[in-house]
Amino acid sequence: MRWVPGGEFVMGSDAAYARPNERPVRRVQVDGFWMDETPVTNAEYRAFVEATGYVTIAERPIDWEALRTQLPPGTPRPPEEMLQPGSLVFTPTAGPVDLRDLSQWWTWTPGASWRHPKGPGSTLEGLDDLPVVHIAWDDAVAYARWAGKRLPTEAEWEFASRGGNAAPTRYWWGDEFVPAEGQFAGRFMANTFTGSFPFRDTAEDGFAGVAPVRAFPPNGFGLYGMAGNVWNWTADLYRADAHAIAARESAESGAGCCRNPAGPRETFDPTRQVPTATERVIKGGSYLCHPSYCESYRPSARRGTPPDTGSTHVGFRCVRSP
Repeated sequence: MRWVPGGEFVMGSDAAYARPNERPVRRVQVDGFWMDETPVTNAEYRAFVEATGYVTIAERPIDWEALRTQLPPGTPRPPEEMLQPGSLVFTPTAGPVDLRDLSQWWTWTPGASWRHPKGPGSTLEGLDDLPVVHIAWDDAVAYARWAGKRLPTEAEWEFASRGGNAAPTRYWWGDEFVPAEGQFAGRFMANTFTGSFPFRDTAEDGFAGVAPVRAFPPNGFGLYGMAGNVWNWTADLYRADAHAIAARESAESGAGCCRNPAGPRETFDPTRQVPTATERVIKGGSYLCHPSYCESYRPSARRGTPPDTGSTHVGFRCVRSP
């Protein structure tokens, strides 16, 4: 783990490229904490499973009664073959598609799990140093408790991702995706989707898929993978308007700066079929992020995801309070 000293920072972004759920900016202070140097790897998660016998959500029978609470009333029960244990696997399309329709490149795959990241028949052979994926929020929490740690709050994660960079730059390393000068001139700084999403990844950054956890440079705190590769779960519930609510409450109280915020008390996501269905915040973007669709490898970028949902691009890392 790496020590992340406490401090005050500007959370969120009001830049032209920021999304509405990142606005407005607000002053936040966090206490110091320890954070995993990398996302949890396949080898580390295997050690947890072997020690405890834990079974991830992707490996358990699907509870239709629980699933239907996330769907509009009256949604019919899916065919039995769709209710088998599994997870979401990214499937490149044959060519350009409507980027508003995620079902074009996400395939529900029975048998996909952290053990079989690409579905039945795939294995983890030779992949020990890749981040574990197909991990639901409860799976991450279970590992953290076993390890004597916890998931970071969204504020902690965003503060840590900036690596001590006081300036609110677009990326943790600056405003240029590929730096033109300095220590990392001409170097790709994160594993993202290069080429044309979602059908042609040119692998210009060296990878067309998940990369080893230390494949790209660490930030100023010595933390790897704080941009791209895999999304990271956080402890916070997701509200699309969380920044706006927090900024208003801060102004009304006259506090000016919020210390160690723990996120909203309930979920609200107007993009979902059931806006109040529980979601947790994920941060950092992934190897599937592309400027034409999802430039979420920025520190302020955020997304809500159902806690029972795993996929080929969501992992996690842990923190520990001193």
